[in-house]
Amino acid sequence: MPRARSFRTTSGLYGYLPQGVKWLLIANTAVFLVCYLGGRTLQGPVLAFLALSAVQAVKNLMIWQVFTYMFVHFGLMHLLFNMLALWMFGMSVEQAWGMRRFLKFYFLCGVAAGVCVLIVNMLVGDWSTPTLGASGGVFGLLVAFGVLFPDTIILMFFLFPMKAKYAVMIFVAIEILVTFGPNTGVSTVAHLGGAAFSYVYLKGRIPLWKMPDLGGAYRQWKMQRAKKKFQVYMRKHGGGGPRVN
Repeated sequence: MPRARSFRTTSGLYGYLPQGVKWLLIANTAVFLVCYLGGRTLQGPVLAFLALSAVQAVKNLMIWQVFTYMFVHFGLMHLLFNMLALWMFGMSVEQAWGMRRFLKFYFLCGVAAGVCVLIVNMLVGDWSTPTLGASGGVFGLLVAFGVLFPDTIILMFFLFPMKAKYAVMIFVAIEILVTFGPNTGVSTVAHLGGAAFSYVYLKGRIPLWKMPDLGGAYRQWKMQRAKKKFQVYMRKHGGGGPRVN
């Protein structure tokens, strides 16, 4: 894993805006504006279609909600805080990995968080409460930043300078404490689900970051199939074994 001192000495908030982060910011903002400008007549159908709830995703088979809920936000402050964190931590992670791997990681964290929410909600019998927001993916990025750049100094709550690895531990500890406190309307299950998946993804014994290239696998399968057909053809026509170079 690269250390902060070999990549940057601060969290790098002022570099160029990578493509993956940029398009995530645009997509989330666009969905919010559509809901806001459309008023209540549009907000209801959009939330019912995109936000994540057990009754819709499981009973009504609207399984896309484990992905789309990441693009819907409850209000302006909800959107701003998530997009600020996405910008702060996503920039460095994308610059280290590249856009393709960054987006795979972000969406996997968000989907994993959504699955955790569904499981917990079904276990407690809550089938109707919707979950929305990018926090599951954002918490995954937060953990990734702490793993990739553990010694980078960041401002905790914009006030207290500390190493990223300690800040991540504090954020996760706060989420755990809030989980066992009074209901705040915040889906700590999504936060912790995204964070847990991120940690396993990066630190697990199996290198899960090497996601399969399905397109490449399909092309390889077609080449192998064509090669076998060619070998059969050559044997039938006395051409001997295959010639490769």
